[in-house]
Amino acid sequence: MVAKRQKPMSSKAALPFVTGNKFKRQDLHVKQKKARDSLRRDERFKRKREEDKDPELRRERLARNVPMTIDKKRVWDEEEGDGLNVSVDVEQLRRRRLETAEAGDAMDEDLPEQAEEDDVDSMLGSDEEMDDEEEDVTQRQRDASTAPSIAASTTSTNLDLTPESLALKFPTLFNDEPPPAPKVLLTTSLNSTLHNEAHLLCTLFPNSTYIPRSAHRYGHKFSVREIAKFATNRSYTALVVVKEDAKKPTGLSIVHLPHGPTCHFSIANWVEGKKLPGHGNPTNHYPELILNNFRTPLGLLTARLFLTLFPPQPELQGRQVVTLHNQRDYIFVRRHRYVFRDKRATEKSVVGPDGEK
Repeated sequence: MVAKRQKPMSSKAALPFVTGNKFKRQDLHVKQKKARDSLRRDERFKRKREEDKDPELRRERLARNVPMTIDKKRVWDEEEGDGLNVSVDVEQLRRRRLETAEAGDAMDEDLPEQAEEDDVDSMLGSDEEMDDEEEDVTQRQRDASTAPSIAASTTSTNLDLTPESLALKFPTLFNDEPPPAPKVLLTTSLNSTLHNEAHLLCTLFPNSTYIPRSAHRYGHKFSVREIAKFATNRSYTALVVVKEDAKKPTGLSIVHLPHGPTCHFSIANWVEGKKLPGHGNPTNHYPELILNNFRTPLGLLTARLFLTLFPPQPELQGRQVVTLHNQRDYIFVRRHRYVFRDKRATEKSVVGPDGEK
């Protein structure tokens, strides 16, 4: 008998032929996966050999393979306003205004008279050429300092870029005086069942007190306005109201006392720390606060509001950090605890001895 000639295993998604035997199909899938992995491995090593010969190919490939994140796809408003309803990058707006002002000053200045050319040797440059070179170097350094960050999603929030209109609208929130010690009143909606979640938020916000709201038939149903007036008379600096739906937290309203503003946040994903594997236990120490990527006027207002909920001087012995990371108007809240230990032998340095990553 003549043996059948088998076709080479294809690396495509479909099988080379159809069979009704389940074990045969499984064997074909395994062989096909091995062939596909082998082909990718050969292509990867071939590309590595070519890039070792010509490093320019590696730089071109890395320049093409820049991932398109959600932040990079964001389209800013072309308006030059700095109101809360305008989506603009405050840092870029300030940079454009500074460049416009510098260009206007350069146009207004009178051009200096040209000095007589000095007799210098042909191998040496004149003083004017040296000055021009220094100006070019200074201009390049200025451009590099004003260039947008490569990793914009990890930039810290600069509250010094707050627009003047925002500071005038909320003078109690944006002022040069040191903020008072926070004293937070935390409550929930009427007849809420989120008592455990409220106590968990009390551990997140220092100096906070939880008072549940009841809708008893003989009790008074206090509104948020009445509760805010009650809290203001008792020297509270903020009021936090937790919203509930289907016995789950769905919203968080923060009222800055005594004159506002009031911000409402929707809660999309609530995960308690005790459900995380290898979690740490919180302490009563004041945590460190990290505010990332709040760049719009509304973002600066939100960052300043959260800043008033935490004491300005953290207690470093607690080794606790609260991070609020803004990404496309979604705020990710994380609470961490860190430890100090020696570097392990299997760990690599983030920055090498030559200064490169």
